[in-house]
Amino acid sequence: MTVRRDFQEPPRSRPDLVIGREDLFTSAREQLGRGGSVLLHGPAGIGKSTVLRALAADYGASARTVLRCSATESESHLPFLALADLFGLVLDEVSGQLPAAQRTALESALTGRGESTLQRDGLALRLAVLSALRALAAKGPVLVVADDFQWLDAASAELLGFAARRLGDTPVQMLCAVRTEGQEYDRHLRASPPDTLAVRLGPLTRTQVSALLDHRGYTPLSRSTIRDIHRTSGGNPLFALELGRALAESPTRPRPGEPLPVPTSLRALVLSRLEMLSDEARRTLLVASAGARPTLALLHAAGREHAEAETAQAAALGLLATEAEGPAVRFAHPLISAALYAEAPAQERRAVHAALSTAASDPIERARHLALATTGTDPEVAARLAEAAALARDRGAPSVAASLGLLAARHTPADSTPGPDERRLQAAEDAITAGEADLARDIARDVLTRATVPAERVRAWMVVIEAAGQALGDVDAVFPQVLADAGDDPGLLALVHYQLAWRGLVVEGDFAEARQEAEHAARLAAEGEDRRTELMALSFQASTETLMGHPGAPATVKRALREPQDPYVACHHNGAGSARFRWLIMSDQLPEARATITALLREVRRRGMVESEVHFLRFLADTELRTGHCGRALDLARESLRLARDAGIGEGASAMLASLAEASAGDVDRALALAREAADHAEVDGDQMYLSRALAALGYAQLVAGDPAATVRSLRRVRELEHGLGINDPARGRWHGDLAEALVRIGEPGEAQDVIDTTRAHALRLGRESVLAVLDRAEAQVRAARGEHEGALVRLASVRDRLGRLGYGLEEARAAFALARLRAQAAALPRTGHAPLPGPASYDEAARLFRRCRALPWLRQVDAAVAAGSTPVEPASVAPPVALDALEGLASMERQVASLVMEGATNREIAARLFISVKTVEATLTRVYRKLGIRSRVDIVRLAAGRRTT
Repeated sequence: MTVRRDFQEPPRSRPDLVIGREDLFTSAREQLGRGGSVLLHGPAGIGKSTVLRALAADYGASARTVLRCSATESESHLPFLALADLFGLVLDEVSGQLPAAQRTALESALTGRGESTLQRDGLALRLAVLSALRALAAKGPVLVVADDFQWLDAASAELLGFAARRLGDTPVQMLCAVRTEGQEYDRHLRASPPDTLAVRLGPLTRTQVSALLDHRGYTPLSRSTIRDIHRTSGGNPLFALELGRALAESPTRPRPGEPLPVPTSLRALVLSRLEMLSDEARRTLLVASAGARPTLALLHAAGREHAEAETAQAAALGLLATEAEGPAVRFAHPLISAALYAEAPAQERRAVHAALSTAASDPIERARHLALATTGTDPEVAARLAEAAALARDRGAPSVAASLGLLAARHTPADSTPGPDERRLQAAEDAITAGEADLARDIARDVLTRATVPAERVRAWMVVIEAAGQALGDVDAVFPQVLADAGDDPGLLALVHYQLAWRGLVVEGDFAEARQEAEHAARLAAEGEDRRTELMALSFQASTETLMGHPGAPATVKRALREPQDPYVACHHNGAGSARFRWLIMSDQLPEARATITALLREVRRRGMVESEVHFLRFLADTELRTGHCGRALDLARESLRLARDAGIGEGASAMLASLAEASAGDVDRALALAREAADHAEVDGDQMYLSRALAALGYAQLVAGDPAATVRSLRRVRELEHGLGINDPARGRWHGDLAEALVRIGEPGEAQDVIDTTRAHALRLGRESVLAVLDRAEAQVRAARGEHEGALVRLASVRDRLGRLGYGLEEARAAFALARLRAQAAALPRTGHAPLPGPASYDEAARLFRRCRALPWLRQVDAAVAAGSTPVEPASVAPPVALDALEGLASMERQVASLVMEGATNREIAARLFISVKTVEATLTRVYRKLGIRSRVDIVRLAAGRRTT
């Protein structure tokens, strides 16, 4: 098939491609852009055809001619079939340019007339294909697209290979896809040009599988279901989509602990070789498919006496992977195990589980198999499952505990104590711990349809609220219902008021209200003797007071850390340990903060607390970023973001921190995108607290990207948000210095000084030494903008040393950069009658410090400054006396307003300084413009600058 310049593939293939294939698509496209060829390879269903179609659509427009073929296994025996697909429609175009012998051989091969063969017309045919490609390329670039290259007939493959090796600089490129099932792909490269790039497509990650299923509309699927789909499919997109489709079409979901239903299409694909197995070998494989970690010893214990011979038979057929060492029995692909289990009758599956319930050595596995072998309710089975769930919880496997808890509830008689719903709620709480919020919410909603006991109803409502995460506005209607269910029970009310504290913070954006609710919850919990809730409320109160700059914060932190402690609260991301970490890092105690958060991260990983792990990875990344270990911070931030997206929790917060890390050590464009993503999450959730953090990250990324005007817009909004929230501690977001620096860059030193002065007052009251140092760095730049270079240089040198002593490596490097830049600027200014400015105008120290931090975006700024030189900063904030002559005809108020405009003050700043309204400022400026014969405040500044030059 031949398509000319207007070749366009349907856009449907592109969305699937960008899910998990971004890097390889980019490398393949760059290879094509350089004039090279690409060979995509990987197993069946891995997405080769999708990528090939998208690349052809993306790059085909740049080729004059696209030659395309797609072979099939059933037609691979037909000689020259692929050649006919490629050249059939262009034969008339090129035949006249071929020598007679070559033309005859090619026409005979393509039409079937004359019974041409490679053996008889070999050289003529080879030369004909080469000549045809050269003739087409003489009119413009040629792209050869071949899918399922492994099924090309041998004659066509040989001819293409001959031509490909001899094309040289001829503008002919090949884009091919070939299936490789473990074997080498080198032999396919022989049919490709020498410069071909081989690109292997590997399995998708769980997050990518989730995105693919979501794109195809297979939603909503719980995290546990997506995890099972990923495991069963092995990350193969075709298999994952088929499994997702089967689940979407199935009226019932699989029972806890059971494999996924495998559609007939996939069963036929992977089980065609089962018919060659003996019945006994098939039963042995069924036992292996039901076991969590099958070994030969387990198969023997389950009654499979000839396991060695039967597994060897299966391995010879490619159903099992051969292991060089170790006792494991591993299927060649997880889908084989799932399909084998799905094929077996229910009675046979129960018999297998019964055998494994005594053969398995692990008590959790024994309990799971016992449950799957049992039908109906059975209090003994339920009790064993509940014990197994508790053991899984202690081992740090809350997801397993949730699954076992649901099985326990299924086998619990209705009149038992504890009852089935109580066990379901425990399973829901385990699911919350495991980060499976959707599963937890479904369980709780189900319980609420039946529960009448207030304690159970409140407990279920708490799960619903917890599952909402930051989107508490979505469950706002729940609070009146849960308050009614709680009645006057102080223990139940404590749970509700703790969640109301979060609502006050996240939904209302009111720190004062949130603090009061937390304080009330702590009192109620103490009255109800609920130490866990009391500690959680105290921890929340402590964190809120810390962010508010409340004087009682240290005392509340100490109360939250008093014994007796609850191990769960101690390591929870909203618990006492987390509150202590926040206090330490905001108080510039970086080594203690790192030690605290490292220990907390270790513990939550041991316990399997996924949401806490997401947040603690972020906290540790933040700590490393402040200490100047930017590369380490970037790795941690990316890990936190991957886990957050995988779990579907904390995505906005992790994207925010990842943005800061990318802007400091990675890709600035990605930093901007992540900050906007974080802001979008916060906007959707109605979370003003995280919205301010996301916008602060955006402002920082914009500053690093060299867009100070955008930085000012973002950070001005942060200032408004935090003022409304009641956040007074500048160590919370540390954006104030960035705002002041950006304001200087856009010519607003007056507003910059106001930001510095206001922030400094809070920082002095709270003892925030690092914040004070950063503010001094910004103030030095304000001074430089006003022409006070010597004072600015002295202050910057002092700031650099102070930040170094405090351990803020990146801020120290930024101070060194500002110092070097100012020296370079000052050196360019005339120094008639003055002593030389102190220090050399060198960027070496800044470059050294940024390299030590691995702060690559900042290092690129240093390189750019060295290469381009620095533009001197002209004093701008104080109008010279001669400029004031033009103001003599103005009234007193008009003169004051005009003078402040010359200093760079905004209308709002002028109103604040002169104790008048902004509208009065605007009206006064209108009169000034009329009297001076100008049109805008810019003309006032120009007037000052013009008088200065006379």
